[in-house]
Amino acid sequence: MIEDLAVANLLKNHTLARAISDASWRMFREFLTYKCFWYGRELIVNDRWFPSTRLCSQCGHLGKKLPLNVREWTCLCGAVHDRDVNAACNTLAAGLAVKACGADARPQRGNLRPGQSAVKQETRRATAGIPVR
Repeated sequence: MIEDLAVANLLKNHTLARAISDASWRMFREFLTYKCFWYGRELIVNDRWFPSTRLCSQCGHLGKKLPLNVREWTCLCGAVHDRDVNAACNTLAAGLAVKACGADARPQRGNLRPGQSAVKQETRRATAGIPVR
């Protein structure tokens, strides 16, 4: 499970551009894709707009945007989060939800399905609904 990043946008930050371009993230993703195919695994890539950093991994509250210099933040539920550890927990949880349920990794918005999380859908038996004699 990895998070898709807009590397071209990250390179616009001139103080980090050299370090980011030296990291060769695109090649790393290609290697992961190749290895997953080789070993019969599935590589799950989270959407680049998934708010992994500002989504509370404890209660699911979506916080406000955080500037890059904020390394720790406190949620309304009282949980104190390290920015990177929280993002890793959310990326893992979203990837597992996609794997188990086929659900979208993004949090629900508005009143689409309030209070409902993704649930694994079991197929119905062919004999469901037929009375037993």
